[in-house]
Amino acid sequence: MKQINQYIDATFSTEDALLADVAAAIEENGMPAISVSPSSGKLLTLLVSITGAKRVLEIGALDGYSGIYIARGFKESGTLTSLELEEHYAELAHKHLIKAGFEKQVTYHTGAALQSLEKLALNNEKFDFFFIDADKENYEHYLQYCIQLAEPGTLIVTDNVLAGGSVASAEAKQKRYTEVMKRFNKKVAQHPRLESVLVPLGDGMTLSRVK
Repeated sequence: MKQINQYIDATFSTEDALLADVAAAIEENGMPAISVSPSSGKLLTLLVSITGAKRVLEIGALDGYSGIYIARGFKESGTLTSLELEEHYAELAHKHLIKAGFEKQVTYHTGAALQSLEKLALNNEKFDFFFIDADKENYEHYLQYCIQLAEPGTLIVTDNVLAGGSVASAEAKQKRYTEVMKRFNKKVAQHPRLESVLVPLGDGMTLSRVK
């Protein structure tokens, strides 16, 4: 799996100097190295562009690496609302999105994502694309809010659903959230409001279309 992803990144990745600097900033700022892979980021750009999404909600900003890929999908015609627990992460992400040319198109909400999602729901906000990449234990809760905030036909993309391959192989190193992701994947696959598939790119992504 690792070799396949390395091959895909080497062949299809479009990580330019800006994105490379953003990736390097993670280590420089002592942040966890949990960004999407370059090819997963490119997939986000393509999906946003193909779906024509204009109002995107991202749960988990880190330092803005995935946010740049998302924003490049809608270019000058969309907006990104990003939820991030850590205020200093959000500040760094915002700086990187400004550097990428999306200063007026991105908004950050800091604090617990479930609280931010509740506020968005109470305000009857609607989005046409979602990206979930945050604390795995709350994935099912995030999913339910995304469905509530979604327009029909909206795409929900969720990262790390393979948990390093441990959801499918007992030989793979088990992660603390392996069982959580197994339950989540089953829920996504069987949810009556969703039409879903798992794409084994990076650490795995589910693509779910809201009916």
